This record gives sequence, structure tokens and C-alpha cells, in this order.
Amino acid sequence: MSLTRFFRSDPHQEAARLLYARLVAQARRVEFYAPGGVPDTVDGRFDMVALHAFLVMRRLRGAGPKAAHLSQALFDIMFADMDQNLREMGVGDLSVGKRVKAMAKAFYGRVAAYDSALDDEASELGQALRRNLFRKSEPSDEQVAAMSAYLRREVAALDRQEMAKLMAGEVAFGAPGMGPE
Repeated sequence: MSLTRFFRSDPHQEAARLLYARLVAQARRVEFYAPGGVPDTVDGRFDMVALHAFLVMRRLRGAGPKAAHLSQALFDIMFADMDQNLREMGVGDLSVGKRVKAMAKAFYGRVAAYDSALDDEASELGQALRRNLFRKSEPSDEQVAAMSAYLRREVAALDRQEMAKLMAGEVAFGAPGMGPE
């Protein structure tokens, strides 16, 4: 057994970091907030990051063990970042673990809701977005419809992206398309 195996970096870690940076950049686009109706709060920003992570992980799902490993690395990086952000915001060390665990539970709940709603052609997606992404706010029907359309459009666009590029950490998102056109 070669010792170099233990010292080699995991190629999925770098790809996951790149994917995470790109999905966070997309989630921070101002169009989602003021014109799009997503609350510009810590919770709203978490929900936008979670939504974009869901989109990437959904695309990776079922694409084999390497894609599953990348998806797990992306999840780990995302929640390590959440942990760090909570600490930087002054959350006490004893509370951080509980908060991150609650955030992970919330993420899994959103994944289940969005997955189920995307499989449904009716208005279930809008309802899932109202409960999760727009919680604690009163978005207009147009804002919910725009976010539903964005989500469906991004699922289709990600399905067309080459898996090799995703595995290398390259992901492209479209324009938010929120607000009046």
C-alpha cells in the first residue's frame, strides 16, 4: 500500500468548493431580493443558498458514485460555511452545533418539498416556495410565479449541462428573471 494515497487531495473537494462559490454568487444576486420578494435577511439568504445547492445536488443525483461523492462534498462545504458564518455573527460555540443541525434539517425538508413539487405540474411548487423560500414574507403572486418559473428553467438548464463540467466544478445559472420585464 502506497502512502501517497493518504496525502493526495480529494479532487471532489476542489470541484465542490468551485460549485459552492458559484451557487453562493448566484444566490446573492440582488434580483432575488428586492424585485423577487425573497426576504433580504439571514434566513432569506440561507434559503437562496439552499435552493441553489438543491438544484446542483438534484442534477448530480443518480449520476454515479463520483457524482454522489461530489454532492456529499458540496453538502459538507456548505454546512462548514454555515458553521463559520454563525460563529462570525457571534453565535456562541455551544449553540452553533444545534443551529447547524437545525439548518441541515431545514435543508432536507426543503429538498423534499422542492423535489416533490417539481414532479407535480400543478401549483404545488408555488406553495412549497411560499412555505420555505418566502416564509415570514408576503410575496405577490407574480413573484411566486417568477420564482417557480426560474426554478423549473434552472432544473432544465442544469439537466443540459455536461456532467464532466459539473464534476470539474463548473456550473452555469441563468439570469434570475425576477420582477417586471
